Amino acid sequence: MALNVFKKFTEGLQKTKEELSNKLDAVFSSFGKVDASLFDELEDILISSDIGVESTIEIIDYLKKVAKAEKIKDPADIKLKLKEHIKSILNIDEATNDEELPYSSIILIVGVNGVGKTTTIGKLAHLYKSMGEKVIVAAGDTFRAAAVEQLQIWCQKSGVDIIANKEGSDPAAVIFDAVQAAKARNANKLICDTAGRLHNKKNLMNELNKIFRVVEKEYEKNQIKVYLVIDATTGQNGIIQAKAFNEAVHIDGIILTKLDGTAKGGIVIPIQKELKVPIKYVGLGEKIDDLQSFDYEKFVDAIFD
Repeated sequence: MALNVFKKFTEGLQKTKEELSNKLDAVFSSFGKVDASLFDELEDILISSDIGVESTIEIIDYLKKVAKAEKIKDPADIKLKLKEHIKSILNIDEATNDEELPYSSIILIVGVNGVGKTTTIGKLAHLYKSMGEKVIVAAGDTFRAAAVEQLQIWCQKSGVDIIANKEGSDPAAVIFDAVQAAKARNANKLICDTAGRLHNKKNLMNELNKIFRVVEKEYEKNQIKVYLVIDATTGQNGIIQAKAFNEAVHIDGIILTKLDGTAKGGIVIPIQKELKVPIKYVGLGEKIDDLQSFDYEKFVDAIFD
């Protein structure tokens, strides 16, 4: 099983590996010693891989200090230090997603339109069901045209029940019906789609507050999770979206989609470092089972090895 998961990471991160690791290898092999020019080259590569200026500066400063303190002369040793440091940055949440969630949980999915929210909900429902959970999905994004129909198709693929109402319905009312259905059908995982608009954070917060008032009557605080979906192909724009959402509502975790379709997998690093919000799941392909729990060690090993 572990080998299959690692294979998914290596295959899904191929474009990022070509952009980041292959360029790093070329630099390390072309320098015979550790000097300022080497660090300048590393800085350019990290920034171009969407790791971001702030995170890149911190990483380079760290490598310079380690090189000086440990009197490192071989560039290959700098690569090992780089790999270890990236793992330390990403290691902000050791608990696995499956172990962390209480038996009975409600997961609110937020994110702007176009990031793959509907697809992600279908894949997440499939993942939970494959673990033996009883899953219900709530079609709470009632404002986007065809959102409910698309979610119904994904729920059919996943083999899970969906609670939906007509387009334009009150999202909180849909969530209320879903909560009651989850209780009646003994479902222990309720995944709720929510409106994907961010043009007005006050409106977004008002909508989510109505939903929270509904779910807080039925669930304990630790049973309620808010996951933000970000499209990895948007690069630094994803960071901006995450910061805006985190100001509007507390985000418990991030689901990063479309990692297989981009060379910007380096975006994982500033997300963890700058936001301090753990990445819970990553999308590594288009198949229904291509949503994987984020494993920072497999992620880094897949890129560097």
